[in-house]
Amino acid sequence: MTFTPTKPNRIVEKISKNLWKNQYPKKHDHYTIEDFFHFDTINGDITDWNESRNVLVTEDFIVGLIEGLEEEVGPASSVVMYNIGKAWGVRDADFFCNWFQKEYEYPKDVHEMNLLYVLEAWWWPFTTQGWGNWDVDLSEQKNGFMFVNIFDSAVARTLGDVGKPVCHIYAGLLAGFFSRFINKQLNCIEIQCYSMGETYCKFLLGKQDRIDAATFWHNEGAGAKDIQKRLVNGEYLK
Repeated sequence: MTFTPTKPNRIVEKISKNLWKNQYPKKHDHYTIEDFFHFDTINGDITDWNESRNVLVTEDFIVGLIEGLEEEVGPASSVVMYNIGKAWGVRDADFFCNWFQKEYEYPKDVHEMNLLYVLEAWWWPFTTQGWGNWDVDLSEQKNGFMFVNIFDSAVARTLGDVGKPVCHIYAGLLAGFFSRFINKQLNCIEIQCYSMGETYCKFLLGKQDRIDAATFWHNEGAGAKDIQKRLVNGEYLK
């Protein structure tokens, strides 16, 4: 779990002097734990390559968070987690766009570059932090929706097979980030989850009418493949 400060504080500025980034400012292949994280054992802080503070949590923390929310607000816990993820995604989009330009120093604006390349630069720190690998399908982008696969979701892996989608914070994160990044209101729904006995989690991201149609079909028992087929065939327009 990562916390992105809006302004570097004195502690972060002090820690940054010890980062590999200070020694290798042009290094971009910082994919290992040893490269990406700096563990300050004296102050008890974990700071990543981007000088954001991180917190390591156990699976018990995730279970406790989900169960605690369910006890407090019941079925609305999924909405709470979604909104948390969405607020996180909006803030992270702002952080990422600024970081990307500073990190790579490309003359082009981040929005003018190859989208898949940019998205990989956005997600790989999440993989390093333990949120799982991903795959993005942009083939239907022109039709107002896209699919994102998450492999080894931290939430679904922890909760196990409970027979329902549980990765609401991921759905919110994707909705918030992409809405902010392209400056259009998008929503997201998980249509396949590891916690439903599947091998990976699948999310539909798109305009509200696509999400509404997918939600209806999903509640009627349709699987991810059927939902994807219907959307590709344009059934949401009927």
